[in-house]
Amino acid sequence: MSGIRFPENFLWGAATAAYQIEGAARDDGRGESIWDTFSRTPGKVYAGHTGDVACDHYHRYADDVAMMADLGLQAYRFSVSWPRIQPDGSGPVNPRGLDFYDRLTDALLGRGIDPIVTLYHWDLPQTLQDRGGWTARETAEHFATYTAAVYARLGDRIDTWTTLNEPWCSAYLGYGNGVHAPGVQDPGAAFSAVHHLLLAHGLATQALRAGGAGRVGITLNPADVRPADADSAADAEAVRLVDGLHNRIFLDPLLVGGYPDDVREHVARIIEPVFVADGDEKIIAAPIDLLGINYYAPTYVAGRPDGAGGGGAYPGTAGSVEFLPPVGPLTDMGWMIEPAGLTRLLERIATDYPSVPLLITENGAAFPDKGTSDVTSPILDADRIAYLDGHLRAVHEAIARGVDLRGYLVWSLLDNFEWAEGYRKRFGIVHVDYLTQRRTPKSSARWYQEVISRNGL
Repeated sequence: MSGIRFPENFLWGAATAAYQIEGAARDDGRGESIWDTFSRTPGKVYAGHTGDVACDHYHRYADDVAMMADLGLQAYRFSVSWPRIQPDGSGPVNPRGLDFYDRLTDALLGRGIDPIVTLYHWDLPQTLQDRGGWTARETAEHFATYTAAVYARLGDRIDTWTTLNEPWCSAYLGYGNGVHAPGVQDPGAAFSAVHHLLLAHGLATQALRAGGAGRVGITLNPADVRPADADSAADAEAVRLVDGLHNRIFLDPLLVGGYPDDVREHVARIIEPVFVADGDEKIIAAPIDLLGINYYAPTYVAGRPDGAGGGGAYPGTAGSVEFLPPVGPLTDMGWMIEPAGLTRLLERIATDYPSVPLLITENGAAFPDKGTSDVTSPILDADRIAYLDGHLRAVHEAIARGVDLRGYLVWSLLDNFEWAEGYRKRFGIVHVDYLTQRRTPKSSARWYQEVISRNGL
């Protein structure tokens, strides 16, 4: 393969999320989150794993930041744990929770690493879920208050703020098929959650603008939806439906000004959208400075009168859509590896929604790593290197085709708690021995270090 170089000032970094790495679940006044509850519900998370300890990043952040600096990371995307800041989701702010992110921010800046904040990465305070969670309008309003509290403490040092991570997952996996917290299985609730998550983004954007935030954005996980047969009208209709439920239901209100008509019609067949109030779409459509893109695998669909559909993850697709099984090679999550899907997706977004710069906020793969955490026996993860190499070339191709893409953040810095999969799936470029908490950079970490140093492949 030929060598390639990325644009000058292209941003290189890594990403994590609070519940997946921090641990310290009961330290310094942190409240319960929906993932604390969900992971303790029998049968919901592999082997009953929880995020109680995770990577103990809460206590080991200084060493982790030093490791980031050693790897040459220019940026680090982390999420703030809402229940650390407001244990009950509303009401008094817990200063000890803010103190941690204050220390983390200063440590990053002290090493020349740009902090990128995600304000919500799925750890909703349990007390708010008890009052309806994301199906309740008040949750969106409380999120704006929480956002203002975090910005008041950190806004003097952090330039880039993203409101939500992957609201598709929060809504459809949390309230549709229930495989993620809070474990609700209700198609109508999933659509209500979609709207209130977007409203929360809009209200939080207002709060950030009022405080003087430099760059405000949101992170989505848009899908590259492809037909099984490019010449099939039924497959094209399946693509339109799934694209509406996965992509346009988020992208259009954020960047065009309202929900698309065909998606409105589909939602109305399942639930009357009384939760959409006058003026909501204007709030949601507040201009943003950055759109985060998380990409892992493409989605292939076919139109089938007897299709099983996507379950609660795609409400209303049963009986009309078949989601094709992935074909190899696959990652350890069983996900298809198709870098060209990332190029297509970036081009599509840049064409249909040209008003906003893009940032790859997550891309990576889980593989069963070979080796141990013994420094004399390096962890050789050639599959991960090949995955990252292929996707970075896909990113470069998108840039060459005119996409305004500003940077790339690998998922993930550390092996961590992989939600319903517990600790059995490893996405990290750094190995974590969960018994000793020892960190060992894998061969992919050293490869990525070289990519950053040469700004290319």
